[in-house]
Amino acid sequence: MWSWEKDHEEGLIIIAPKNDTPVVYIVSDSIGETAELVAKAAVSQFNGGNVQIRRVPYVNDPQDIVNIVDEARGENCIIAFTLVLPELREVLVREADKHHIPMVDIMGPFLDALTLITSGPPKLEPGLVRKLDEEYFRRVEAIEFAVKYDDGKDPRGILRADLVVLGVSRTSKTPLSMYLAHKRIKAANVPLVPEVAPPQEIFNLPPHKTIGLTIKPGQLNIIRTERLKTLGLTSHADYASPERILKELEYAESIMKRVGCPIIDVTNKAVEETASKVLEIYYRGERHNHR
Repeated sequence: MWSWEKDHEEGLIIIAPKNDTPVVYIVSDSIGETAELVAKAAVSQFNGGNVQIRRVPYVNDPQDIVNIVDEARGENCIIAFTLVLPELREVLVREADKHHIPMVDIMGPFLDALTLITSGPPKLEPGLVRKLDEEYFRRVEAIEFAVKYDDGKDPRGILRADLVVLGVSRTSKTPLSMYLAHKRIKAANVPLVPEVAPPQEIFNLPPHKTIGLTIKPGQLNIIRTERLKTLGLTSHADYASPERILKELEYAESIMKRVGCPIIDVTNKAVEETASKVLEIYYRGERHNHR
């Protein structure tokens, strides 16, 4: 099989050979991120499934669709698509039916349903969701905020933040803050060190606006040892010693209990997994406060 990538000037370019691996084709008249996210979420439910996802963005010519479907017909595949123009959807449905290829229309049914409850027809303009708008600028502002108030640089950020992340060194405070920024959450993070008193501002926040991160001592030892190696330092430094790690974790836990914030164990967790839990706590608290 050959997979396709779209190029504005060159058209469709063949880039990969055939194989028997299950394939999900993502066909879009824009960048295709929406359909790809849906596909990845669905594929993740099949633990043993070795499924390739191939995105074909910026499809706006019916002949492109004919070529894509013709190439896909020999695959063990399905085609998922987000095409806002009805004529493109019709071509894809017709061609896929002709070759008995299963397909999923991610955008069409939603557009059709919305016409039942709105006062006018859809604009049928690809890529509207990605245009510069208020959400975009909020995201940029949140990213700038996370950089400015990273690692306790300025305590004034604590009271300005939507969310404050507490934890010892190497508990993914910064990556979490940046991830939250991409969700338009202004996050400041504060390191907790036994020798340094925490800023008093953290004790004046609503509990749901502060999140504590903890980690198993053994995992933190591994992470810190690797960090020392990358810096060219000996792994026997106090920073990575079991005694020092236990002291820091116990101190951090005592501060978090004083604050009264939720504590999340990040041991062996991806940033996305931690962020999902953090956002759940944050939005639940926001809803409760606005009742």
